Amino acid sequence: MAMYVTLYRFTEQGAKTVADTVSRARQAIAAAEKAGGKIISLLWTQGRFDLVGIGEWPSDEAATAFNIGLGRMGFVHTETLRGFNAEEMEKILKKVQ
Repeated sequence: MAMYVTLYRFTEQGAKTVADTVSRARQAIAAAEKAGGKIISLLWTQGRFDLVGIGEWPSDEAATAFNIGLGRMGFVHTETLRGFNAEEMEKILKKVQ
């Protein structure tokens, strides 16, 4: 499955209910598995983003749909990046002319 890095920022509603963030994260992890993905790691961070997630999804569409669904709940804004491991990057580089 493809790897994705997702950067999360709390919305105003998410910041007001921050005491529930761990519970919401556990619910999101379970929901990801039901949607065919897997959240490998979720870290709360300092700085511009409040959380960083690493996940595996079967497609860009599945990853995007899941994160749109999270955003619709109103607690976080998301920014998702497709990640490539070394083997995938080597295949990509072979196509560079």
